[in-house]
Amino acid sequence: MSRKIKLSLIIFISIFLSACSKNGTVKSISENELFTIPYGNFEEQISVTDLNTVGSVRYGIFMRDGFFYVVNGESQKIMEFNSYGDLLTLFYNEDSPIQRLISKSNRPDKSVHHEISYPFDYPGIIAVDSNKTIYTVCTIPKDSQEHSKDGSTLYSQTVLRFNRDASLVEFIGQEGPGGTPFPYINNIYTTNNNELVVVSTSSSGFIVYWFGTDGYLKYEIPILNKNVPKLKELEDNCYYSIKNVVPDLYDYKLYVNIDYYTPYIDEGSKVQSGINYVASHLYPLDIESEVYEDSVSIPPYEESVVVDYSRLVYKIPYDFLGITKNGWKFFILKTESGFDIEMIQNESQRIIRRHLNADHSNILFDKISLSDNGIITVLYIEKDKARVVWYRTDNLIDAFLEK
Repeated sequence: MSRKIKLSLIIFISIFLSACSKNGTVKSISENELFTIPYGNFEEQISVTDLNTVGSVRYGIFMRDGFFYVVNGESQKIMEFNSYGDLLTLFYNEDSPIQRLISKSNRPDKSVHHEISYPFDYPGIIAVDSNKTIYTVCTIPKDSQEHSKDGSTLYSQTVLRFNRDASLVEFIGQEGPGGTPFPYINNIYTTNNNELVVVSTSSSGFIVYWFGTDGYLKYEIPILNKNVPKLKELEDNCYYSIKNVVPDLYDYKLYVNIDYYTPYIDEGSKVQSGINYVASHLYPLDIESEVYEDSVSIPPYEESVVVDYSRLVYKIPYDFLGITKNGWKFFILKTESGFDIEMIQNESQRIIRRHLNADHSNILFDKISLSDNGIITVLYIEKDKARVVWYRTDNLIDAFLEK
């Protein structure tokens, strides 16, 4: 980077940070509550078990075009709501407890009820494409699960695909419809071309399965720990962690988020007693050429602590939340008073930081979803009800670009 560009970037960042707030703090965005979902076992309710028990919490949310899709794994059902909280469609497992309650329902229009015959468990991961085709991750019965030859990987999950009236229901495996189960699925995505992307994890890194619109596999991309880019300035004296992998919405490209660490040597004993966080980078990976492009450095969250009249600054890496259709990369970190987000568009060298207000004292569980136009939607499972809220970061970006 030339000296002139560096100077311009420094001036830009300085102006931006001073514009965030007169006292130098990051501005906050208040939540906008859309609707609540009461607890219970009926069709318009969400069932909640003891969140202190061992095992995953099976709730999920996805928003597209103003419609909200809530996964309730405890009841083996998926609910579609409008922004007012009206139940539009209910998908449920034919063997689930809700089926017996629905058969006795007095609802005048039962056309919103759709049975799904596959007896799978829903862990809470969901995506919807522009055709309103719904994809949700399912854990298959134990007697159908498989192990890799070396026993290091369990193939236990599949993706259920169905259209809005549930007239077409099928499950997708590694090869396509009816294929081999996936390793543990970290997340699923739908692209602008309505292609499904499944991001799985394994003992050696990540495996990404990219499917065509027909549901059959187009690309299988292993992202192995041993092959990821290293930081030259650290040479071999570093540790690294692949935090997340997210597909581009328009191009056949993946974004690989990597955190880097160096050993921490205790001054007294001269023995390594931990690791120090150094940096985070986001690497675009062209899946057709299998070449990593130049990375983008992700500034960390900084926390100041005063100890014995000295101020210590701790650097904490953000989690990679996703990418929007305009190329903004979203990073998020939970804090005591809510969430801190960092939005980066590396093509224009823009960075926006904001704080999302949330009262964690009353929240038992949260699930966050980023829409393709930059709206953050959150499902809060609280002590007395569930709430669906969103944070209009899309308006923030639009206002920022108009300046």
